Amino acid sequence: MAIVTVPNKSVTVNPLKQSQALGASLAFLGLKGTMPLFHGSQGCTAFAKVVLVRHFREAIPLATTAMTEVTTILGGEENVEQAILTLVEKAKPEIIGLCTTGLTETRGDDIERFLKDIRKRHPELDHLAIVFAPTPDFKGALQDGFAVAVESIVKEVPKAGGIKPEQITILAGSAFTPGDVQEVREMVTSFGLEPIFVPDLGASLDGHLEDDYSAVTVSGTTLKQLRSLGSSAFTLALGESMRSAAKILQERFNTDYEVFRDLTGLEAVDEFLQALSVLSGNPVPEKYRRQRRQLQDAMLDTHFYFGAKRVSLALEPDLMWSTVQFLQSMGASIHAAVTTTRSPLLEHLPIKNVTIGDLEDLEDLAVGSDLLIGNSNVNTISKRLSIPLYRLGIPIYDRLGNGLFTKVGYRGTMEVLFGIGNLFVAHEESLMMKQWQPIINKE
Repeated sequence: MAIVTVPNKSVTVNPLKQSQALGASLAFLGLKGTMPLFHGSQGCTAFAKVVLVRHFREAIPLATTAMTEVTTILGGEENVEQAILTLVEKAKPEIIGLCTTGLTETRGDDIERFLKDIRKRHPELDHLAIVFAPTPDFKGALQDGFAVAVESIVKEVPKAGGIKPEQITILAGSAFTPGDVQEVREMVTSFGLEPIFVPDLGASLDGHLEDDYSAVTVSGTTLKQLRSLGSSAFTLALGESMRSAAKILQERFNTDYEVFRDLTGLEAVDEFLQALSVLSGNPVPEKYRRQRRQLQDAMLDTHFYFGAKRVSLALEPDLMWSTVQFLQSMGASIHAAVTTTRSPLLEHLPIKNVTIGDLEDLEDLAVGSDLLIGNSNVNTISKRLSIPLYRLGIPIYDRLGNGLFTKVGYRGTMEVLFGIGNLFVAHEESLMMKQWQPIINKE
């Protein structure tokens, strides 16, 4: 059981967390034909767009209601209405994901009433799905906003009848990259099951070229798939933050669910494949039995480098949980843990302390570590402390291939094993060279 600490300081120094609105927009980007719309100033949208573009190196569709000083005081209903009508005319989205920001949440705009009034005035919008996610950026973090968006999506799904035994709903949390989603899809379909991912980042942000330009997302979970969620025989929630959305589906459609907090590491993947086998009634395919043996060999090859290593982390709670579990299974110890927001997972982490704080807290706590794990903003701390950094989370803007990076399943676990293991090897070689350099210079 971990003791959760919140530093008693009046200002955030070197922020770690990203906003709820950014997390919600990321979730909406996993739906086909979608345009995320920020109800706030242009700067709120511009910042989120820059973060996502730099991380994925893809064109990211985002729109704004462009609130000004005057409209902030007088009210933003007209801005919301005009933004929706403009998007329908120019971008022709199938879904609009409407996210609030700190500006409009502080003012207290009644967005749900806005949307009802707008639909009354414009019956031509009846065909358009508008999903509203309240995401104030003065509280919570990326993971919270992502979860709120997914909950809003499944609330908007119309009721449907007729269960399809092979169809399952998979709620993939913010800790899962597009590459992770693709790996999970491959595992699920190999058992003869038909997954519907909510959201499906593996289709929309996997870095593929399209024949034509589109102002909205061209891939992802379709409206037709969303409307068939009530026909799913089971729900798999990937990440603790997806539990609430799974409960909503259970309450609406009486769909049973199971939460898998992580899919990295031998035991976690074993449990997931066993669950798929039970759901489908089919045995685990031979290719995964071979991948499992490959992972076991990789663990034997790398455990010498992980044993007794002290690791400091700065991650969102879901990602923190899976990373801690994996590192400890390899014999590493957690030297310091800093996260962004509260989660029921934190107190159950098998470490002494976890801090809800910023990167200044990480730098103070990480002294004496052998490895840092966090996003690209941790790189300056890595250089100052002369501790290697393994990049994980959002944003990562100084490395390529973030969309296809995979850390789940047997293959993804091996990728993480070798990635971290090679950092340990390189760091040990560097320290050895420093020790021998004076002798070499004398000779």
